[in-house]
Amino acid sequence: MAGGYYVALSAMRTRIDQLDRLADEIANASTPGFKGERAGHAKAPRPSFAAAFETAIDVTTGARRLDTRAGTIVNTGQALDLAIDGHGFLAVETPAGTRYTRNGHLARQADGTLITADGAPVLGENGPIKVGAGPVHVQPDGTVTSDGATAGRLRIVTFADPTKLVREGTSLLRADEGSGPTVVAEPTVFAGSLEQSNVSVVERVAELTTVSRNFEALQRAVAVLMNDIDGRTIESIGRR
Repeated sequence: MAGGYYVALSAMRTRIDQLDRLADEIANASTPGFKGERAGHAKAPRPSFAAAFETAIDVTTGARRLDTRAGTIVNTGQALDLAIDGHGFLAVETPAGTRYTRNGHLARQADGTLITADGAPVLGENGPIKVGAGPVHVQPDGTVTSDGATAGRLRIVTFADPTKLVREGTSLLRADEGSGPTVVAEPTVFAGSLEQSNVSVVERVAELTTVSRNFEALQRAVAVLMNDIDGRTIESIGRR
């Protein structure tokens, strides 16, 4: 196959990845605490073609980076809705280990454990936080009280480079090895509020249009290449 095919097809592959990302982000534009991602392109030389095709360099999706810009904080009036002002993530417990989130839409299980919208127990300084059956209050510093007693203090952490966090599912984020969290000493928590997604639907739809047009242009380029090669093959065979 000619090197031009690989270049065009690899570029189409990256556009498909972009379309998948954009579709996911548009679908979660109303998910509290959801963070979009940014990704570029990178070249991927094919060593086996280096001698024959100097231009046979594939295009691949570059490393993704989490967009950590804060979303708008809106008042909900629900005691178990929390929003973190500034940097910081709630630490939660999952079967796969500790994960992090900005989605503060919490609930209370039958045994009093505070959980996220994904069902993950919310961690405090001494493990999962459990509250009583009475009203729950969350102080600006993350202290949780219930039935007149302190149930714990939210474990809110930050990272040296939070853009390297990897999204798992809708709201959960994973930290790779070597990028351990640092506990925020003086967090600011707004009870009765939620941080909205930082995804702009207008921006994503505009990007979606651009990616779709690029994909169509690459399809036409592949078609031209195929017609050109097929035409030359037929002409060459006809002369024999």
